[in-house]
Formats: sequence, C-alpha cells, structure tokens
Amino acid sequence: MCGIAGIIDPSATKDKLRESISSMLQSLRHRGPDAEGMFLDQGIGLAHARLSIIDLAGGVQPLTNEDETVHLVVNGEIYNYPCLREDLIKRGHTFRTQSDSEVIVRDL
Repeated sequence: MCGIAGIIDPSATKDKLRESISSMLQSLRHRGPDAEGMFLDQGIGLAHARLSIIDLAGGVQPLTNEDETVHLVVNGEIYNYPCLREDLIKRGHTFRTQSDSEVIVRDL
C-alpha cells in the first residue's frame, strides 16, 4: 500500500512546506519503497511514497493533467482504466505514463 501525505498552509513558505512534506514522506517510506514524489505550490504540498503495481517505471506521483492545473496523489487501483483511457485518447487527451491513476486527472 502506497503512502500519501498532504498539507495546506496558506501562510507557509515553499521552504517550510518542503520541510514539512519531506518529514511526512520520510515517515511513509516503508509504505512505498519503490519511488517517491512531491508537489509544492502556494501553500499546498503533496507527497507520495510508491509501491509499484502498474506502470512500474512511469507511474511516479504526484500526477498532473496536460496543462498542470490539476495535481493528484492517490492510493488505489482504477479497474476500468483501460476503457477510460481509450475514451480519453479518442477525445484528444494525451498521457505521460501507463499508470491507471493518470485517468483521474483528465476531464472525463
């Protein structure tokens, strides 16, 4: 099971967010030993410690949509993602990974 963490603190500097999220991520490393990722932006921090199941090489999170306006950390499996992905590709969406979770950040 992956580990996820997040923080919302509008008054925090990016350095303070990085420090807080890094500390959270350190405590989650045993949950996701395969990879880790972090997203920081104006008062928001997201982190993910990954246990690789699908798209072993490319599914590192946080994931984002094409224009990087939506960011996601998630633990779970999207069972119908092949159908969702096929429909989204037909509608013009592009994907950076083979991860099941990437369909969530697209406009369904």
